[in-house]
Amino acid sequence: MNTTETSVWAPQAWVQGRWQNQVLLHIDAQGHWGDVQANVATPPPGTTVLAGPVLPGLVNAHSHAFQRAFAGLAERRETSSDTFWSWRDRMYGVAQRITPAQLRAVAAHLYLELLRGGYTQVCEFHYLQHAPDGRPYDDPYTLAWAVADAAADIGMGLTLLPVLYERAGFQQPQLRDDQRRFAMTATQVWAAHQAFAASGRPLLNAGVAIHSLRAAASDSIHALRQLAEHMVGPLHIHVAEQQAEVDDCLQATGQRPLQWLAHGGLLDPRWQLVHATQSTPDEIEAVARSGAGVVICPSTEANLGDGLCDLPGWLAAGVPISLGSDSHVTRDAAEELRWLDYGQRLQHRQRNIAAAPDQGQPATAHRLWQRCQDGGAQAAGLSRWGLQAGARADALVLDTSAPALLGIPLERLLDAWVFSSPSTPCRDVMVAGRWVVRGHQHAMQSRIAREFAQVMVDLWGP
Repeated sequence: MNTTETSVWAPQAWVQGRWQNQVLLHIDAQGHWGDVQANVATPPPGTTVLAGPVLPGLVNAHSHAFQRAFAGLAERRETSSDTFWSWRDRMYGVAQRITPAQLRAVAAHLYLELLRGGYTQVCEFHYLQHAPDGRPYDDPYTLAWAVADAAADIGMGLTLLPVLYERAGFQQPQLRDDQRRFAMTATQVWAAHQAFAASGRPLLNAGVAIHSLRAAASDSIHALRQLAEHMVGPLHIHVAEQQAEVDDCLQATGQRPLQWLAHGGLLDPRWQLVHATQSTPDEIEAVARSGAGVVICPSTEANLGDGLCDLPGWLAAGVPISLGSDSHVTRDAAEELRWLDYGQRLQHRQRNIAAAPDQGQPATAHRLWQRCQDGGAQAAGLSRWGLQAGARADALVLDTSAPALLGIPLERLLDAWVFSSPSTPCRDVMVAGRWVVRGHQHAMQSRIAREFAQVMVDLWGP
């Protein structure tokens, strides 16, 4: 466990967008893939032979780690209706109370779940900044370091995104009292980015984020865009998630949120549009021209009643797509992919919506996996990703002894892993050339579970 390898051999591996046989993968001293060779019938001496087919890790492109402590605790209502906005008010109860130590314990538990669920990198959309009374900690990045420490404990790659957050709404120039821990100006966001980028922590990189158009003034958005003019990392924003947000934006600016971003000349390939649930064909075309990506969070969008995105439109336009688990009601990449297509099937009353046989891509899981693999790298600010030379040496070993995968032929294995529920956790997980999960076990899992359980008792117990 947590040991470094120099070469591994897989009976099958997902290379260049398809399954290939007898794949030998070398790992360099920096924890990146060196040579990747298929059809190597006999593993060289000293090579570790893997126990099953190998996939590259996926990027989880949208996470609010502290919300893992709220998952499953908002599934009842005491009034005539329950919406995203009423859920948000209840979620703020966690945001107001959680301490740095509790956040670290919650994030560690979450990140271990994400590793087992197929993710090896997470983009943390970090807007929980200050002490419960709204005052900065002595170290203003105390809560950010708690998240980073949790990722380091687990062995998870982390893209840390400090968030511009300065008002409660288009017509509310100040934050609400229950948002006091979130306050951050454009200058403060940029200073945080600089601190994270210069930290020298392994497996940590940084970008910036804007909470939403309703939560940041136009001048502040443009100021952050200017500060980040030469930034290499990504820029994320919640956008067009709820129809009420679109309506408010129209009233305040005369434009829809995606329209406002595109017409303002803000978008470029670093931008990641989180949710983008409410879109028009013209907006999709404008996003495609800019090179920006979209981050879709199927389980959270379903849980919050956001609606369904125009997945066929985003796919047809060639817009980079990635997955996020957002509020973490689901921590499983296969389930997110499953519901990404299932939602479309329910809406359109057809099957395999995401497949594209006319483009030589008849398998829904294959097409979605590859699009999310490529789009996730862009969302995380990683120039190379997957089982290819120069990419970080991350790998998922599937457990073909699991009931859902027993006897499945190789060419249908990814189909079964995604669409034959319940999902099968990854048997082994490698990050940067080191095993962090081996035989379904993590070295710290007992302690992590114990500490998380205690946090939940402290937050929710009598």
